[in-house]
Amino acid sequence: MANHRRGGWDSTTQVTPPITVEVPVVGIGAGPSDYEELARYVFALRRPRGLHMTLLHLGALDDFCRDVAGWTKGNTGTESALLKTVAWLEALPVLDGFSGAAGRLIVLGSGGVCGLEIEVPASVRDFQVSLVHALHGLLDELLVDNIDDFILSSPALGFRSPRWVPHVAVGKPLHRGRGPWEIGRVGIEFGESRIRNRQTFPQLP
Repeated sequence: MANHRRGGWDSTTQVTPPITVEVPVVGIGAGPSDYEELARYVFALRRPRGLHMTLLHLGALDDFCRDVAGWTKGNTGTESALLKTVAWLEALPVLDGFSGAAGRLIVLGSGGVCGLEIEVPASVRDFQVSLVHALHGLLDELLVDNIDDFILSSPALGFRSPRWVPHVAVGKPLHRGRGPWEIGRVGIEFGESRIRNRQTFPQLP
């Protein structure tokens, strides 16, 4: 099961930032020029420093915990959900860095963003599946019933498809249409997995 974000976080507001498990891009091709070549297909190319591939999107913790409390009709309170979710996140395993490749650009979501479709090793897909299984375990501990239905309907989680498509968002499509657009094959290096916005976690007792 894959999740593609609905909307995004605006750092200029006071809204809690989203929590994701991701792998950072640490290298593209032979150097910066290989990435800059994507400007032939992409408008407002994103800065290389912030590029990443999302493995699991949990959403804002406050929103996720409210979704759980609402679904369980208060049997699991928001505070209890928060403490258990943070402990769960802290205990997640770390995926080692790996090499991937991309040969085309695909349209993401409603079409306002495009990304590199990434070819990843089987071990990376296995790790992503293990994260989804772990999420099921967390939700079971939080007394969520009909877990698959919850995952697909939770606004915080933002799941749209049961299939994970590895990708790195790079900017807005320069050309109209749904793509995909073939590009020269390029190697991509990823660092070890991390939790984005981990610094916002509350301290556990």
